[in-house]
Amino acid sequence: MVRREGAAERRCRFWAPLLVPLQAGYAAIMSSPSVDIIRWGRERARTWPWRGDGNVAFLAPVPEAPVLSAAFLRRCLTILGERGFARVVTSALSPLEQTGFLAAGFEVAEELHLLSLDLDALPPCPDVGVTRVAAAERPQILAIDRAAFSPFWQLDEHGLNEALGATPRTRFRAVIDGHSAVGRRVLIGYAINGRSGARGFVQRLAVAPEARRHGLGRGLLLDGLHWMRRRGVRRAVVNTQVGNDAALALYYDAGFHREPSGLSVMEAGLKVIRPTGGP
Repeated sequence: MVRREGAAERRCRFWAPLLVPLQAGYAAIMSSPSVDIIRWGRERARTWPWRGDGNVAFLAPVPEAPVLSAAFLRRCLTILGERGFARVVTSALSPLEQTGFLAAGFEVAEELHLLSLDLDALPPCPDVGVTRVAAAERPQILAIDRAAFSPFWQLDEHGLNEALGATPRTRFRAVIDGHSAVGRRVLIGYAINGRSGARGFVQRLAVAPEARRHGLGRGLLLDGLHWMRRRGVRRAVVNTQVGNDAALALYYDAGFHREPSGLSVMEAGLKVIRPTGGP
């Protein structure tokens, strides 16, 4: 029997074995075509290969589940080591979420600023020719992403799908190079925005390096924020890497304010446990 993840879980964030509790202290592996969840009691975490790398695992808390304990996370490390991973990296974690990870031996790999904005009074949205993204244009989106972000932060196809499915409602838009040849759309920037109830999330924003300083990033950002407000969102949040001054300037210009506490991506080395073979 295969247990599939519920719709509410799928909508809140990010293929492989599915681990479900049998009784306290034990877990069983079950196959699933689309999701990998490690469970122990009420604690849950999602995991998959980081950007398709069979040596690095990605580990993320499941939204609306209890904060993960050090004991649970040590079990996760053991399970991932048994699967042959040598290293694990996490999603962006709040200070409260980091507590169990630190106690389990994780260290901070990257720090992020967390910014928020009340949507009562937004600047006007400039017309930069925002358009829907066709499925056939996804390779262009990933190319823009690779050009805009350092390797650690780049999305692959799986990461793009997770960003698009992280919230119950998503807006996926791009801008086109006005000098594109007739009949061919060349994308030069894109944004993914999401909403869940009265909360909005700027999930991803990228502009091709050669197309910057023309207001495209601001146009994409405000298009998403105005969409949120029209749908009843009251407050939006976004995070960006410490030291990304250009992104901070863009968000400050739109009215965002930095929260006192930021987020951190964490990592840990794993003891790879190879299966024993026969004689």
